[in-house]
Amino acid sequence: MGKTSKDKRDIYYRLAKEEGWRARSAFKLLQINEEHNIFKGVTRAVDLCAAPGSWSQVLTKNLRQNAQNVDDVKIVAVDLQAMAALPGVIQIQGDITKVSTANSIIQEFEGLKADLVVCDGAPDVTGLHDIDEYVQSQLLLAALNITTHVLKYGGVFVAKIFRGKDVSLLYSQLKQFFEHVTVSKPRSSRNSSIEAFVVCKNYQPPEGYIPNMVNPLLDHKYCDFNQFTGPNRVIVPFNACGDLSAYDSDTSYPLLLEGQTSYEYKEPVQSPINPPYKEILEKTRNIQIKNT
Repeated sequence: MGKTSKDKRDIYYRLAKEEGWRARSAFKLLQINEEHNIFKGVTRAVDLCAAPGSWSQVLTKNLRQNAQNVDDVKIVAVDLQAMAALPGVIQIQGDITKVSTANSIIQEFEGLKADLVVCDGAPDVTGLHDIDEYVQSQLLLAALNITTHVLKYGGVFVAKIFRGKDVSLLYSQLKQFFEHVTVSKPRSSRNSSIEAFVVCKNYQPPEGYIPNMVNPLLDHKYCDFNQFTGPNRVIVPFNACGDLSAYDSDTSYPLLLEGQTSYEYKEPVQSPINPPYKEILEKTRNIQIKNT
């Protein structure tokens, strides 16, 4: 019964399994690309916080169309956690706050830099929005830090963001590094969620900027703090992307969708290899066994 109710509640989770994606988040990147055409001309891409690998799957499928020789397309996936192998994807198990990780990425590109960097990373949410927004902002800035090391001039950066009352500070920081910054909300992202995605185009760092692993938000040298408050605060464009007449991620749907005659439950395409919550689940089971 649990499997049935889960599939009924989350239509994109179900569709992801049917279409071979490792996670429902694949649809978010696909819909962002439909709106912003971020894959155009890209042959070198980096997927930060990549596990379980759905965004790497999307990159592999779409970027190969940009080159006559498939070997000219290089995708590097980075995560602290181990991830099941994906054809055509180079994996680096490393920390995105370390210079060594940035150097490893550039080494895989044979000294060149990436055309596109994407990051769908997020902390384990607490439900306390102020805390979640702060932790997510720090993760985004860590992704921005390593991006300044590995992204070419004119490149594109896409990352998850939690929208809140202090989000203008992040927008202002991103505007220091990119000519165009837009916030997109994919149709496959629940309206009830505070998540959205910043789409940053034309990477142009401040004159004299030297990439480092110091948090750019704290580097006052490259910030104009007059932009953060009052009439000078940065307001970036916001758009909804994806087919607005398509499935609503906040809506429950019957198990038999239009055109289907039977329903068959499918296991996830790829279960996590060693998720952080595995140890907690094992401890919980042991406690339950002792209690019984």
